[in-house]
Amino acid sequence: MDSIYIYSLISMGGLAALLAAGLGFAATKFQVEQDPRIDQVEEVLPSANCGACGYAGCASFAEAVVKGDAPVNGCPVGGETVAKNVADILGTEAGKSDQEVAQLLCGGGNKETRQKGKYQGIKTCNAANTVNGGTKLCEYSCMGFGDCEAVCPFDAITMSENGLPIIDPEKCTACGKCVTECPKNIILLAPLSAQNHIRCSSHSPGKEVRKICEVGCIGCGICVRTCPVDAIEMQDNLAVIDYDKCVNCGLCAEKCPTGTIEFNGKLIEHVEINDKCVGCTLCAKACPVDAISGELKEQHEIDQEKCIQCGLCYEACNVDAVDLEYK
Repeated sequence: MDSIYIYSLISMGGLAALLAAGLGFAATKFQVEQDPRIDQVEEVLPSANCGACGYAGCASFAEAVVKGDAPVNGCPVGGETVAKNVADILGTEAGKSDQEVAQLLCGGGNKETRQKGKYQGIKTCNAANTVNGGTKLCEYSCMGFGDCEAVCPFDAITMSENGLPIIDPEKCTACGKCVTECPKNIILLAPLSAQNHIRCSSHSPGKEVRKICEVGCIGCGICVRTCPVDAIEMQDNLAVIDYDKCVNCGLCAEKCPTGTIEFNGKLIEHVEINDKCVGCTLCAKACPVDAISGELKEQHEIDQEKCIQCGLCYEACNVDAVDLEYK
């Protein structure tokens, strides 16, 4: 009887050894060589695994970018520094990426927006949203329970005493988790350079907005008529800004009767070209309203009636020939 066990063990051991040898041969024969650059790219990535690049994680993005399926500058968390490192590994150019930051499209906190009741359930926005849309009369307003704060992996969001999220642009990496998490869809990613933001998402008629929110868009259209570059349009009772067209002049915010539009820059009162001008034409090319004229290599002039005080000519000039006066 013992011999049966011994023969069984020997035969099973021999079979296992044979299978192991077969597997080892197959692994060597049919192994897929991985491009070593994939590991190199993954090493320079921030390891956030946030999915903002459109892939499941940094490893997936590294594989995609090496294969050419993802852009070199496709990691918003790493920004230009990581893009340059990835480009160096691949022997290509990083290209210029527009840095983005999360923006809240609501200014109606607990003080500005009328309440319709108290909520006694789970203290999350998503839970409260299932109970009659929350406690505020404005169905588009921020619910204030901080789901965006909880989901942010970079501690870029904190809740204010007024029940609105405060986004730190220096910490925000534009990963988009807060955008996805918000049940009201009132957070979007906007260019970091943008200085005008419409802090409202309400599509209700102006009369209704006036009754329930002090800072909501009433659809008056003054901003649309004021904008010199047609960067704002009305969409279903709501003013919407096109960041690609906006020149950050701040005129819309200055004219908005409800303070719905926030301008983070300084309003320019007067623009003038001084005698340092060398006639390079850079300022004229930068002007969005053709307010600057002049011949090549001659001092240029500004038509003050056309000028919208956006300051783009100042940014374009590299010889300090443009003077700005602020309000």
